[in-house]
Amino acid sequence: MTPLPPWRLNLLRAAYAILALGLGVEVWPSIPRAVQDFPLMRGVVSSMLAALGLLAALGLRYPLAMLPLLLFEMTWKLIWLTAVALPRFRAGHFDADTAQTTFECSLIAIFLLLLPWDYLLANYVVRAGDPWRRRPTLH
Repeated sequence: MTPLPPWRLNLLRAAYAILALGLGVEVWPSIPRAVQDFPLMRGVVSSMLAALGLLAALGLRYPLAMLPLLLFEMTWKLIWLTAVALPRFRAGHFDADTAQTTFECSLIAIFLLLLPWDYLLANYVVRAGDPWRRRPTLH
């Protein structure tokens, strides 16, 4: 597979920048409160999202190596949208908090446009995986 052109790498960098800046602005200010004031799971989620934002900053330098991070971000949001938001919407239990979170998770559509799907397919689906055990050496 030929390497991605700089413009594709820069689109990926834009995705990482959006993620890092968004989480930096939204999550990091709440981290000091998370230690003392948040319920346990809210503190866990805040910590996880803060780590995600920090790792997204690495994507600015290593956009291809950090692709699994963007896949993780897209996957958990798609799961939440289909397993939580959609059933609540269908049942008529779509409150303001659910609507806000649905909007925030829907922004993942931006990443769907920025990802190099041909590269992902070639390197994560078609390419042979790493061996499960060491191959014997021939003498």
